[in-house]
Amino acid sequence: MKLGIGIGWRPEIAAEVEALTGIDWVEAVAENLCADHLPGSLVRLRERGVTVVPHGVSLGLGGADRPDAGRLASLAARAELLGTPLVTEHIAFVRAGGPLTATPRLEAGHLLPVPRTWDALEVLCENVRIAQDSLPVPLALENIAALISWPDEELTEGQFLAELVERTGVRLLIDVANLHTNHVNRGEDPAKALDELPVEAIAYVHVAGGVEKDGVWHDTHAHPVTAPVLDVLAELRSRVDPPGVLLERDDAFPPGAELAAELETIRGTLRAAAELKTVRGTLRAAAPDSCAGNSRGAGPLAGKPAAPGARDRTAVAQAALLSSLVAGTPAPEGFDHRRLRVQSRALAAKRADVVAKVAPELPRILGDGYRAAFLDYARARPMSGGYRRDALDFAERILISGGLADPVAQRRLTHWWEDRSGPRPPRRTARLVRAARAVLVGK
Repeated sequence: MKLGIGIGWRPEIAAEVEALTGIDWVEAVAENLCADHLPGSLVRLRERGVTVVPHGVSLGLGGADRPDAGRLASLAARAELLGTPLVTEHIAFVRAGGPLTATPRLEAGHLLPVPRTWDALEVLCENVRIAQDSLPVPLALENIAALISWPDEELTEGQFLAELVERTGVRLLIDVANLHTNHVNRGEDPAKALDELPVEAIAYVHVAGGVEKDGVWHDTHAHPVTAPVLDVLAELRSRVDPPGVLLERDDAFPPGAELAAELETIRGTLRAAAELKTVRGTLRAAAPDSCAGNSRGAGPLAGKPAAPGARDRTAVAQAALLSSLVAGTPAPEGFDHRRLRVQSRALAAKRADVVAKVAPELPRILGDGYRAAFLDYARARPMSGGYRRDALDFAERILISGGLADPVAQRRLTHWWEDRSGPRPPRRTARLVRAARAVLVGK
């Protein structure tokens, strides 16, 4: 299946994506699409013959729990709606706690790394098989970027991915920006990872931008693609011609011309790497006695099985880590405490940013005090539901803890919370009356 060159479709740049030339396919975040109808922009792209691939972010296949049937059904419905050739998700966990650990359920609101252990691999493989059986099209999984490393890991990233493919037949979505992130943050060599993983299993490739701050690489998807990330893309292309390559951008969206220029840079990188591979192949053919080496690593390992209780042990380990990140409990033994603090701050900041997007009325009501108030709330209240639930809980905490000094803002926040938390939404007339009152009081 050849996808070609694509770009991540986001509502904020829908018009710019439609205007781009030479786009073969787009990828859309599955959870941001309705199950029964598509945005007009995606409809028009599909009518032009542009493939749309749904990219999931909330299954948490690397988590200790078995995949949620409802989430799988939702992803399957979006695959059917789009007529896509495959769906994608991440090798990550996004929630922990609950019945397996007899502790409160916690949500990360972010993709967190799975420990590269035989236990975690066993759990991941079983979860992947469950997902594969529930989806109408093939599944591909993405390697993630990480700020933190698990202690006592038993496999490298390449070995872990090779074992996963060997045991499940799942395809891979290789994010070269994430390989670079893990090089900066965890000292892992991207070339070694590419040597060890089964490149023939690659379904497509992600390319994205980030920024380095205080020695830590942040995979922001809000900055231009850097030269080191393009170097990793060239390394991958020197080993295999990937079926598809996609540019991701999730924030700080530039004009369409800048997106087009980044796509052309990606095309140029792929062309140059392919030409260099051809030249090297010609030289090797002319010197058959030279030690060319093997571009592949040793391949899958012996397939050591996890001991009984792998799911329970994984549950305890992941719950302890997530609790330390979002609830302030002591850090598990063996972790870098400085990195855990960086990750904890990053998770709280992301919560504040996403809540501001899903509930834009809140920063408008609270003004400049929104971010400080939310971060104060986040330190005391781990996320246990989705971001919309988080927004309601945040507003409720403000109202319960004394409210706002500005009576107009207090009234607006109260009405906002009542409109969304009641057993049924208020009628349209009631909403219009409230809006009119707010305008009159504010004059």
